[in-house]
Order: sequence, then C-alpha cells, then structure tokens
Amino acid sequence: MKLNQFRRFPGERAADPPTNKGTQRHRRANRYSFVIIVWSCIAILGGSSATAAGPHTTGWIELCPPISPSPRSYLAMTYDPASGKVIMFGGFDGTTYLNDTWTFDGITWAQVATLPSPPARTNAQIAYDAVTQKVVLFGGFNGRNYLGDTWLWDGTASRWTQVRPAHSPTAVTGPMLFTDPNGSVDVFGGFDGRFYQGTMWQWNGSDWNQLFPATLPYARSSAAVGVNNSTGEVVMFGGLGDVNPFNTWTYDGTTWTLQSPLTQPTLVYGGSAAFDPHPNAVVLFGGGSGGVDQNSTWAWRRSDWKQLLTTQSPPAREGAGIAYDPASGHVIIFGGENSNVTINDTWELIP
Repeated sequence: MKLNQFRRFPGERAADPPTNKGTQRHRRANRYSFVIIVWSCIAILGGSSATAAGPHTTGWIELCPPISPSPRSYLAMTYDPASGKVIMFGGFDGTTYLNDTWTFDGITWAQVATLPSPPARTNAQIAYDAVTQKVVLFGGFNGRNYLGDTWLWDGTASRWTQVRPAHSPTAVTGPMLFTDPNGSVDVFGGFDGRFYQGTMWQWNGSDWNQLFPATLPYARSSAAVGVNNSTGEVVMFGGLGDVNPFNTWTYDGTTWTLQSPLTQPTLVYGGSAAFDPHPNAVVLFGGGSGGVDQNSTWAWRRSDWKQLLTTQSPPAREGAGIAYDPASGHVIIFGGENSNVTINDTWELIP
C-alpha cells in the first residue's frame, strides 16, 4: 500500500502528517532543546530488587545502575543467552544517530568497545538466533537512508560481524524481528520510505530465505512483538500501516492467525513487548498513539489482553528497549522518548 493512503483510526487524535513516525518524530526532535529527565530510583546492590515492591505487588520499579547509556529512543535491545546479558545498540538521542553497543548484567550497564560496528541508525531491531547462538541485527534509518544490512553479534567474543547474504529483505526502518518457535530469527514488515512491507523472511545462519505462510498480517512497521517462550507463540500488536493495524496476530511457527480478543490496548506504534515467565504472558508497555505517548502496561494471555494496574509506572514513552533479564528475573525497559525528549532510565517490572 502507498504511504499516502495512511489514515487515522478510532481513538486517535489528529496525528502528524502521513509519514513514518519513527523517522519523522526523530527528525522533528532536532528542533527541541536537549533535556535529561531525572526520576527517583532504587540503587541495585546485587540481584533482584523485587523486595522493594513488596511480596505481592505488581508494579514498575526504577533502577539506579551505576552506569547508564546516554538518553535515546528507537534503540535495538534483546537478551543474549550466549553472554548471559541484555544487549542494546544504537538509537537516536534527539540530535545524533548512534552506533554504540551496551550490555546489562542485571546490576549495571557497560559499554562495549567493538570494531567493526554497525553504522549509526535508529529503529533497527535485533533478536537472538538460538540455532547459531548469535544476535541478528537488521534494518533501521540513519537520517538519509533506509538500511538493509545484516550484522551478527557474538556474545561470547563481544564482537559484531557484518554478513553479506545472497538474499535479503527490503531495506526498511521499523521491521519486526523475533525468535520464532523453531529458534531461528524471522523478520516481518517495515517501512521502505514509500511502502509498508508485508513480507516475511527467515535467517538460516548465512542467508535470508523468504517465507510464504498461508496467512500473513497486514503490512506494517513499528509494531510490538513478543514471544511466549513457554508456548512458542509469537504475539504482534499495532504499529503503523496503510491498512488498519489495530489488531493482534499470533504466529505458531507455521502460519499467522488474526485474533479476536475481547479487549485490546490503545492502538500504538513504537510500543515495547517481551515475554515475562512470572505471569506467563507477553507484556506490552507504552508506545505512541496519534502523537500522544502512553504508559499503560498490558499482558497477553491465551487469547485476550488484560491491562495490568501497576502501583507505579514509568513515564509515558515510545521507542523504548525491552527484554526479559534472567539475571534479575524481571522484564527490563530502557530509554525511549517522552513528548520528543529522549530518556535513559532503567525500569523493571515486578509482576
């Protein structure tokens, strides 16, 4: 579908001019002075800080790691079992496109000096390939071009390597990358500057192979994707698209299914989703909705969404990184942007 066919949906206010939000909002952020938002937080003394929330309280707790990455939004983040750490790459700080690499060990963030490194970008995505035990990075936007290069992160060697596959998905910003039920990394969708993509590809360790499931979701970018590790179910919600993206899709490793939940979150783009084994649910936080950033927390269980009424919540944001961190035993959120101001806070969810 052509980009100029974008239209608003019920519940959204008048949005920005029709273009890719992840790109446009980053461009617009250059007109804002740089501000660092400071929130009260809890120092991490080791292990989990779950006791700070009480034994039966559901809520977000802000952490105070001794070292943190600089403020940024639309970064790429996932958990890397090979190194036992959360890995984070790049993003946009309101002025500059970034290409630094950081890891989080449950206590603090540490910058990794690595050469070579993927070029600076925002709105790329990464996911762990259980077959090759490498993190795969694809896509993004560098202020001028939509990117289609593929990089692999070796967590045991702390090293990026660019690969040049014979086949590749279209260069896009805001693709959806995830570890599918078979352990491979799949990519769906994205925005190429003119069109929202609706194709699906799988990384086989050396090349991208296009997949042709019997059913595919409507073309979109910047949707929230989480994978339920106990059931192997991939859950995708929202995003940006010419055809209504206000829907929930699941993938079982063979085909996609359009779900009909009784309840759905507000339609968001740039939301953050990850699986949390404690409620055994894919957790969705935040995202932008018609230019208004959100801070609600939702959980997908079986066939429906349920809003989690938390005692405390991170400020509203879009483009935040999210991952489940086994070291702390909680879902971790980092950064994002709140009303065009980039932030660098770290929060964990106590279910």
